[in-house]
Amino acid sequence: MTADGAAAEGAGRSRSAVVASGIFLSRLMGLARQRAVAHFFGTSPWADVFVFALRAPNFLQNLLGEGTLSASFIPVYSRMLEEGRREEAGRLAGAVFGLLLALAAALTLLGVLFAEPLVAVLAAGFLEDRGGAVDRFPLAVTAVRITFPMTGVLVLHAWALGVLNSHRRFFLPYVAPVLWNAAIIAALVGAATLAAGGGEPDLDRLLVAACFGALAGGVLQFLVQLPLVLRVMRGFRVSFSTRVEGVRRTLRAFGPVVAGRGVVQLGGYLDILLASFLAEGAIGAIGYAQILYLLPISLFAMSVAAAELPELSRLVDGAPEEARRRVERSVRQIAFLVLPTAVGYLAFGYLLAGAVYRTGSFGPASNLLVYAILAGYTLGLPASAASRLFQNAFFALGDTRTPARIAAQRVAVAAAVGVPAMLALDRVALAEVAPALGSDLRLGALGLALGSAAGAWFELARLLRGLGRRPEARVSLPGRALVRMAGLALAAAVPATLLWRWLPAAVHPSSHPILGALLVIGAFAGLYVGGAALARFPEIDAWLGRWRRRRSE
Repeated sequence: MTADGAAAEGAGRSRSAVVASGIFLSRLMGLARQRAVAHFFGTSPWADVFVFALRAPNFLQNLLGEGTLSASFIPVYSRMLEEGRREEAGRLAGAVFGLLLALAAALTLLGVLFAEPLVAVLAAGFLEDRGGAVDRFPLAVTAVRITFPMTGVLVLHAWALGVLNSHRRFFLPYVAPVLWNAAIIAALVGAATLAAGGGEPDLDRLLVAACFGALAGGVLQFLVQLPLVLRVMRGFRVSFSTRVEGVRRTLRAFGPVVAGRGVVQLGGYLDILLASFLAEGAIGAIGYAQILYLLPISLFAMSVAAAELPELSRLVDGAPEEARRRVERSVRQIAFLVLPTAVGYLAFGYLLAGAVYRTGSFGPASNLLVYAILAGYTLGLPASAASRLFQNAFFALGDTRTPARIAAQRVAVAAAVGVPAMLALDRVALAEVAPALGSDLRLGALGLALGSAAGAWFELARLLRGLGRRPEARVSLPGRALVRMAGLALAAAVPATLLWRWLPAAVHPSSHPILGALLVIGAFAGLYVGGAALARFPEIDAWLGRWRRRRSE
């Protein structure tokens, strides 16, 4: 490797560490937010509505936000910066900002005006609640009208993230969601405190307060980045013109990505639509499980993929061999932490869910259901994590159509597997699996998670096949290294499982969920990392190097 190549690789590791640090803090606060939600709402109808209220407006955020801009805007903007054309890059950023602002504002207004039919379409099962003890439909309409304006602001946050990433400023945009989570927690705790004098808090009012907290947090999340964005750019001026250089190229890539992400988002809403017909609490349980499932993807996969995309965009035309080498190295880095996480979730996910959520209204039955759903999602975790990187390889090549087409196929596979599995498992009550719990909850949501896992592996296979057809981008999975990592994780799980069984009652997870989980999961993590160090896995030095470089900067 040349000196320049080594320096670039070291810088890439440092950038990944910065991204991972920001994501870790935001996800940590996200877990705190979910613990607060679990405390007050458990797996109740209010939990269902709150998860839906955040998911419905996030359709636009996910459709127009970070992933779409990563595929369309960042490659064009980064290349302009690399060519020294900062004034032109600033004008491009201003035009993209203006167009996003106009589009997000129009769609947000429509979402507020048509919240009722939106809920009727995306959560049709809520219509069946009329006449029941809790009618989720009007609650969901009110919640969506409050949270929908948050969508436009979060789309602008994604724009700011794209600009800052292109300027190699990674920490602030990824840590900014801390404010969003903190605002929701503050709203929940504040509303509950104000109602404390009158006995049990009104859950309807708590739900409304949490939604207003989400709206306020979205605004804060964008505003905290704005000063740095304006400082790093030159030539920035908000416009709505498509004649600015680079805009049409961005829009040509934007369309196929929006179409592909739209299919994926519709697939996600298919899950919510189907889950709305299941027993009350299913949507809330899915939301709790997905927070844990997405944590390693965000922390380990997205941190590497986000830091690599601007560099791949710079390298792919002039140095394809170096670009391929970076992708294959990044696969090993992601797998080194994602594979043991998958093993840990399957073996100790019940402990983890209990440590995070067991409080207030979230009891043992909810704990078991969330673990079952998490285990279903986890079966596809390695594939989902790797796919984030391979999608970015296509984006760096300027190909947004292939990942979009594959995303549509993934949704079809997930539905083909998930719907029959959901229908079959919805016949199984949790009380049949664990009679002592005596719960009315059912396992239908697990079927949707299994469908998601099947779709993830299909997507990974198709992405690899698509890259294999391009000589300048052909990559392969490091099979031997992956087997070693998985084997080490399985070996570390055995003594950790024995520790779980043999822990004394004073610190056992059954009586002390947080302490017991820390001891067992900490032992598993320590054994894996220690074994990796003894086996001299190069990936452990690379990850440690990321944080060492970060501290020395």
